Amino acid sequence: MTAKETSVEKPAEIEESADAEKADDTEKAADAEKATDAESAEKVESAEKADDTEEDGVAPGRGKRVVRIVKKRPSGKILAGVLALLVVVSLAALGSVFYFIYLPDRDTDAAAAKTAISAASEGTVAILSYSPETLDHDFATAKSHLTGDFLNYYNQFTSQIVTPAAKQKSVKTSAVVLRAALSEFHANSATALLFVNQSTQSKDRPEPTFTNSSVVVVMSKIDGKWLISSFTPV
Repeated sequence: MTAKETSVEKPAEIEESADAEKADDTEKAADAEKATDAESAEKVESAEKADDTEEDGVAPGRGKRVVRIVKKRPSGKILAGVLALLVVVSLAALGSVFYFIYLPDRDTDAAAAKTAISAASEGTVAILSYSPETLDHDFATAKSHLTGDFLNYYNQFTSQIVTPAAKQKSVKTSAVVLRAALSEFHANSATALLFVNQSTQSKDRPEPTFTNSSVVVVMSKIDGKWLISSFTPV
């Protein structure tokens, strides 16, 4: 081998070595780039998961499972649930209207007014009618139609004034209601105006005398019964 051939082979070997080193550097750079890309992808995925958690506004665990269930629930079931809720609310509203509007109106309708007028008339007749032979029974009947302060007044008035006069002079009275009407009417209170014809007899005047008068009767509904709480002649 000549000196020229030796000098030619050496540069070739040097070039091959340089090329190999370049190839290794290229592979290392590629590997490093792949590792960097993988790390970046993991960071992005972690960031997306964190964003999902923040957007849901639910902590991991039971709350997160509830959110997933709600998200998976079909819209048709949600609509059915909303409709069911609306039906319940509507029924509750109708019940309230019935209780607060219809029932009070029913308590003040024509039939209820007739009952109140009848109670006022019966009570008035009982108050103004008595006989010396049946005073205790007559007074007890009248008291069953009264209430409140007027009941207390009636007890005092009949015991101190009516009873002595009726027994001493044999006073007998009888009353009839000619007309009656309500001037005020509520579910538990009422005011009535009554026109009354009253006949009176006594030992001094055996022939009955008749007197027409009018009276304002205020009533209260207690335990379902109309009772007279005020009795004022006018």
